[in-house]
Amino acid sequence: MKKLLILTLGIMGLSANAQDVMTPELLWKLGRVTPLGISKDGKNIVYKVATPSVEENKSNSKFYSIPLNGGTAIEIPDTKEILKDKNISPDGLYLLSHKEVKVNSVLGKDVYPELTKSDAKVYNGLDYRHWDTWRDGTYNHVFFGGVPAPNVRLAAPVDIMPNEAYDSPQKPFGGDEDYIWSPDSKNIIYVCKKKAGTAYATSTNTDLYQYNIDTKETKNLTEGNLGYDTHPTFSPKGDLSWLQMKRDGYEADKNDIIVSFKGMHMNLTSAWDGTVESFKWSVDGKKVYFIAPVDGTKQLFEVNFPGLTRIAITVKQITNGTFDVTEIVGFSGTNVIVARNDMNHASELYSYDLAKKSWKQITNVNTETYSKLALSKTEKRYVTTTDGKKMVVWVILPPNFDASKKYPTLLYCQGGPQSALTQYYSYRWNFQTIAAQGYIVVAPNRRGMPGHGVKWNEQISGDWGGQVMDDYLAAIDDVAKEAYVDKTRLGAVGASYGGYSVFQLAGIHKNRFKTFISHCGIFNTKSMYGTTEEVFFTNWDSGGAYWETENKTAQKTYNEFNPITMVNNWNTPILIIQGGKDYRVPIGQGQEAFQAAQLKGIKSRFLLFPEENHWVLKPQNALVWQREFFKWLKETL
Repeated sequence: MKKLLILTLGIMGLSANAQDVMTPELLWKLGRVTPLGISKDGKNIVYKVATPSVEENKSNSKFYSIPLNGGTAIEIPDTKEILKDKNISPDGLYLLSHKEVKVNSVLGKDVYPELTKSDAKVYNGLDYRHWDTWRDGTYNHVFFGGVPAPNVRLAAPVDIMPNEAYDSPQKPFGGDEDYIWSPDSKNIIYVCKKKAGTAYATSTNTDLYQYNIDTKETKNLTEGNLGYDTHPTFSPKGDLSWLQMKRDGYEADKNDIIVSFKGMHMNLTSAWDGTVESFKWSVDGKKVYFIAPVDGTKQLFEVNFPGLTRIAITVKQITNGTFDVTEIVGFSGTNVIVARNDMNHASELYSYDLAKKSWKQITNVNTETYSKLALSKTEKRYVTTTDGKKMVVWVILPPNFDASKKYPTLLYCQGGPQSALTQYYSYRWNFQTIAAQGYIVVAPNRRGMPGHGVKWNEQISGDWGGQVMDDYLAAIDDVAKEAYVDKTRLGAVGASYGGYSVFQLAGIHKNRFKTFISHCGIFNTKSMYGTTEEVFFTNWDSGGAYWETENKTAQKTYNEFNPITMVNNWNTPILIIQGGKDYRVPIGQGQEAFQAAQLKGIKSRFLLFPEENHWVLKPQNALVWQREFFKWLKETL
């Protein structure tokens, strides 16, 4: 067997007598750290800790403040006094906010007021539902008004999008990051996709709009760009910057940092072979720090901003290691404050010294919990694919791993399809928890993942069942050569596109696998096209509509790469999980797959979460998910 480069992480700081391992119940007791910013006086980091309560079936949050260089965290009642409010205009006179506004008549009682008990909805175009919500004629609008003060009566806030049937912030995930003040307090910059109906459902063309509070005039600042324009922010010197994708309809296009400077839109990352996730300006405005996936991790990068000088624009990777940098909080001297995690540790806040290139952990919300656990081992190996490429594959080994034993092994299929598989810490697909129950996890960075160059990322579009399936099989076949892998006990699991992958593998695996688990997976690409809400996604990734008989890419997607066409080959137990309010991969996908398995006499189970969407968010449902997941593996593997 060819020797492969393997980077093995030992168990760091683990006491010799630690015997406990991560369990689903413990996983859902961990505190979840969210950084909120650096205090106005520049001395403290403010953050939130959300702790799930299984008994209450919700999460409870507390706010904390801790010195920038570490120390004792202090609980604070709220963040109003300690954090600068970016929604207050720089001159202190106005406050930005957003709320839903009724614009269209959609409900039966809107159209026929006397029929007050009607629950009908009337639609004249697409975008009639999104993510997990049916459209009801209301839209998010941005407002500005006077800053509240004691004993002062203020005029009603002004809607800057009156009578517009468009959303800002963008639904379903947009928040107040979608709007900002200009440095002179005269303009509001906001993100909006000003399209409706079918045009909305088939496009990703969001733009940045500028609203002048005096003239009430609105101007499109990015009209020439047809893809996503998001995350507006001003540099310390007053230059507007944002993230931009170029192509309309391609939600996973290369994301670049754009700066509007002296009438020019300067692309700082166009020549760099990667995609940006988030960014923050240095205090002096001379550099932009950003986070991007690279080689199976997420790291901190910097790019200089030369203005119109002849100095070359240069992108540099700043950090390196087996972890993910997930958020840039701010700066303190030569230190940058970030959130960081890895497959064995949930997110905590760290300080990274740019001069000394050294790390310091600031928060320790879950440190005590982890100190009592035997942690899994994570190996990074490079597998040669069938077309001769090197592919990163993460192999997660059980705690107290013994190479003389044989372990059941799971191929993990990532969703997206173009989302990075890095050192993330999931509360559903938690590799630490899976490994702790005695399973090896094989997680390949197969075709379609960012962090390995734009070409690698794009190769999956229109080729869902092609090279990527060979990548999956190359990964599991390579790891299965190890003596410690029980080749008779292999499984494949995944969600979303990963769920599609499981359905597709079930028809082509040639008895490699003994069990399958698919969560919210695409089973029938034709009915998926007819029921999903963001049609731009299926148009791009499937190559078009299923009725386009002359479109070779589309016909391949809806026939050769359609799992439903290979159900006759199914012969392996399968657990199918589905969210009832998943409108991205609607419930019919799971129902069709379960019905096929049952009618073929294959051991199968349908786990339905009627009130969950594409994810599982409620603590008690999350524990049902975990318990059914491991129960199925125990029964079938």
